[in-house]
Amino acid sequence: MRIWYSDPYRLPLPPGHRFPAEKYRLVRERLLAEGIIREDELTLAPLIPWEDLERVHTPNYLQALRFGTLPEPAQRRIGFPWSPELVIRSRASVGGTCRALEMALRDGISGNLAGGTHHAFADGGAGFCVFNDLAVAASLALAAGWVRRLAVLDLDVHQGDGTAAILRGRKGLFLVSVHAQRNYPFHKVPSDLDVGLPDGAGDEDYLEVLRVVLREVERFRPELVLYQAGVDVLRADRLGRLALSMDGLAARDRLVLGWARRRKVPVVLTLGGGYARPIALTVEAHVQTYRIARELFG
Repeated sequence: MRIWYSDPYRLPLPPGHRFPAEKYRLVRERLLAEGIIREDELTLAPLIPWEDLERVHTPNYLQALRFGTLPEPAQRRIGFPWSPELVIRSRASVGGTCRALEMALRDGISGNLAGGTHHAFADGGAGFCVFNDLAVAASLALAAGWVRRLAVLDLDVHQGDGTAAILRGRKGLFLVSVHAQRNYPFHKVPSDLDVGLPDGAGDEDYLEVLRVVLREVERFRPELVLYQAGVDVLRADRLGRLALSMDGLAARDRLVLGWARRRKVPVVLTLGGGYARPIALTVEAHVQTYRIARELFG
């Protein structure tokens, strides 16, 4: 199972910033320590070329990021101060997802220990998302003819508004978001299928909904699934409003990955959100996704 990572690219943040940037390194180290991933299966993510970012992002936005002229309000919407390192790290995050997509088509599964940046719009970032790696990877795969039918299955606790805004209506795509209805973003951009769950929804309700959602995905007959496997649906998450247990989260991943394995649909794993305290809970949840992927796919 080939995995890409980008945590060595520095992400400079002010002291006390609430984004858990260290989780990416901690997840990679745990995967190696437990033997879930071998060292030779890990590759440092390449920086996505600017021309590939132009497939989904506007020239003005890319120019502002490239040359450091992004206005202060735009930086606040993203949640990160602009820096050259931020741009490099964000390009690596997209590069990892695109390379994972190529390998998933060959091997059946692949992953990026970053990505899932579903709040980035064509003309600006938001919600800790600078570029939309899901939209870039999907656009690249369809344009190159690697697949004709691709599903984006977004199970982050936050609705995938940026992905929907960029990709909605494009031929060959099925966009799905299962999220907390009363959580960020407060203006939802419609996907092809949105399920907004009430505050406090737990394992049983969530899994019942997911079974129905997977039947709709199957009806679409995708040739590949981009899986935004955010773990901020956990009860302990600071920025979530749902109440899944760690066992419920494991059942979620088993449902999705088991479905993909049985139907021989290649799947790309992206990390998505996770903001629990202590951070060890978030790390364990992300590691658990890969533990299950290894168990099911070998």
